[in-house]
Amino acid sequence: MKFLELNVPPPIVFLSFAGLMWLVSALFPWASFVLPAKKMIALGIAAAGGMVAGSSILSFLRVGTTVHPHEPKKTSKLVVTGANRVTRNPMYLSLLFVLIAWGVYLANIASLLFVPLFVAYITRFQIIPEERALASLFGSEYESYCKRVRRWL
Repeated sequence: MKFLELNVPPPIVFLSFAGLMWLVSALFPWASFVLPAKKMIALGIAAAGGMVAGSSILSFLRVGTTVHPHEPKKTSKLVVTGANRVTRNPMYLSLLFVLIAWGVYLANIASLLFVPLFVAYITRFQIIPEERALASLFGSEYESYCKRVRRWL
């Protein structure tokens, strides 16, 4: 399965999981539930995800390093500001927020089962390979950062 490491762009992974969530909600309508104000709740969660992503992207742009998830070896500086003070993976966290928002909007328990699967996939095939690359680039500085800041939250 190593061939999946850093090979599938995270937005494609996100869209695939979102599509699967929709498909499952359509195939298993019996797993749906009533959630008053689901649109507002989903919008709030998605907006939080957007704020996390925006903060992180601005931090990357300010220090002049890459945000490209396929080439972590091209990272020129370790970003520890903005959302990166709270999570080592704010862009993936923002995708997770949007998936959760989508699940809330779908209001289908079966579709929400894909949320932890997304976390597992992104952790195994995107985050862990990125962490290896960053550890080789930044050594003890990255190790110290990892001790201070959690992978997700």
